[in-house]
Amino acid sequence: MNHTDGNTLTCGLIGNPVRHTLSPLIHNSIAAMKGINLVYVPFEVPKGGVKNAVRGANALGIKGLNVTVPYKSDVIDNLVEVDPLAEGIGAVNTLVRTEGGFKGYNTDMSGLYHAMQDEGIVLDGECVVILGAGGVARPVAYLCASKGAEKVYVLNRTYEKAEAVAKEVNSALDESLGEKIIPMPLEDYKELLEKEKRFFVVQCTSVGLFPDVNSAPIEDAEFYKHVYAAIDVVYKPLETKFMKMVKDAGGKVFSGLKMLLYQGIDAFELWFEEEGVKISKEEADIIYKSLMMEVLGATNIILEGFMGSGKSTVSEILSDKLDLELIDTDEAIEEAEGRKISDIFEQDGEEAFRDMETGLVEMMVSDHMRETVISLGGGLPVREKNRELLKKVGKVVYLRTAPETVYDRLKGDDTRPLLKSEDPLARIKELQDKRGKIYEEAADIIVDTDGKTPAEVADEIISAIGFAD
Repeated sequence: MNHTDGNTLTCGLIGNPVRHTLSPLIHNSIAAMKGINLVYVPFEVPKGGVKNAVRGANALGIKGLNVTVPYKSDVIDNLVEVDPLAEGIGAVNTLVRTEGGFKGYNTDMSGLYHAMQDEGIVLDGECVVILGAGGVARPVAYLCASKGAEKVYVLNRTYEKAEAVAKEVNSALDESLGEKIIPMPLEDYKELLEKEKRFFVVQCTSVGLFPDVNSAPIEDAEFYKHVYAAIDVVYKPLETKFMKMVKDAGGKVFSGLKMLLYQGIDAFELWFEEEGVKISKEEADIIYKSLMMEVLGATNIILEGFMGSGKSTVSEILSDKLDLELIDTDEAIEEAEGRKISDIFEQDGEEAFRDMETGLVEMMVSDHMRETVISLGGGLPVREKNRELLKKVGKVVYLRTAPETVYDRLKGDDTRPLLKSEDPLARIKELQDKRGKIYEEAADIIVDTDGKTPAEVADEIISAIGFAD
């Protein structure tokens, strides 16, 4: 809803800290989609304040609450009832209003399971490997075992922590399931490869978080040949090195962002269960796209660079991977004019073409264009006015490419008007000398493309762009 009134329902999040949470985006988006008069807000609760927070929420008629660190266990003593899954996990992240107070659920784990189902992951009879033995590992192990996994290995650098998780979860599981959770020192992962041919991995360590974005918990490519699918609970960056190594070995990967999305969806459906509210896959995908853009920190991703830097190919990969619209400024102008750029240069001159580029960028600003990958013509950033406008449009990524690489990619291409000279390589160097510093000035992020495939360049942009100021 776009307005609040005397009938507006309130839901929220309690924890500490909560200021950077993405939960309001999820829940307020669902409310708007479903036409529900509701507002979702974060509440930062000071240490020792959980009891008062739950009591106050009940007294104020709060419809429902999410709970985040460090209160997922502390909150349990203040509830009138706890769902069996949450009880077995020992953590609650969703409170649903019931008679006399709140009932606790764990949608972190139902959300993880929901995300697995969305990706076609079946746990029944499978082997699961959990990397890490921190706060997330215990509930993940319990979930996987209770959903039918044959074995659940917990690998951790400190073996004692993995052992403690295994002991706790095995004792919490139904006795008929047996000792499903198996602890193992992380450095002994090669023993695992001898025992298990294929497995699903849940990456629960903080390895891969900014600024440690170039590390994975296990660096050995041999390990990833056994991984048929994996989730990394880290969602910033959207693609960690761990995920890239799984993908390079042919495995299926998905981000912890999908887990975050579905824990929110499951919580919302619990709050409005009596009303029969259900969020469709199509609606979930729309919200997921918004979450991705929020993590990336940009309304649009703009690629600049010299001709031959790979802008067109990389922009297509980004558009497909992030499910974003794609605009190529050169193609947009050709379509609007009904003629080729080479003809515009020949008939009207370069300055007229540059005016067309400026007009196009001005339109992007005035139309508040969002969620688009924009591939710029090579000369568009040369104008200072264009560079100023681009800052208002989105994040600018400079694909930096050596003159020799450009020449190698473009030699024989007679459609490039600026390369029609007796010595194209010298012309490329001359133009790059003029434009290189301009591109750098316009850029929020610089990515070197030499020796990299377009897919590798796209992955590097996704990893980097969320951390640009």
